[in-house]
Amino acid sequence: MDCEEVMLTVRIAAAERALLRELARGHGADMSDVAADGLIDVVPSLHVLPAFPARPEPTAVLPVASGPGAVAGAGVGSASGVGDAGVLRLLRVLARPAPCAVTLWMPAPVADLLPLVGERITAVTGLRIGPASAALSAALRFWLAGDPQRLAAGLAALHRQGSPGLAAQRLDVAA
Repeated sequence: MDCEEVMLTVRIAAAERALLRELARGHGADMSDVAADGLIDVVPSLHVLPAFPARPEPTAVLPVASGPGAVAGAGVGSASGVGDAGVLRLLRVLARPAPCAVTLWMPAPVADLLPLVGERITAVTGLRIGPASAALSAALRFWLAGDPQRLAAGLAALHRQGSPGLAAQRLDVAA
């Protein structure tokens, strides 16, 4: 049986959840659509971050809910977060507690990217993050750590381009 969407529960902070809701409301989409668009936006940023030197086996395992940690980093977006500063921002995001559980529906092609995202985060940080939901949590939190105006502008540009893939599309149904 082939699924069109996959349900994942992610752990994020309350402020991140509020920002995700605000972005969704501002674009006439639901939180799942915005999260999918955000993941597509952040994947290239993760790809250009330098990886830590190869280790035989990462020893640290980051659970779905992060432990206590550092202060949030400065704005991270598709244009920033590159280089060592980007790695530090990612580590800060992953170190912050994520007490809120949010259930999101991801298109199957996006969900299929999550193990690769997890592997990339492991390569960049040296932390093995666990299941696909943890990879989505980490990538989503990294994206949401960006400047809210820049995130909204990126979403608007994505939706304006009429991306056939993942941008939220509203259908008006006549009653």
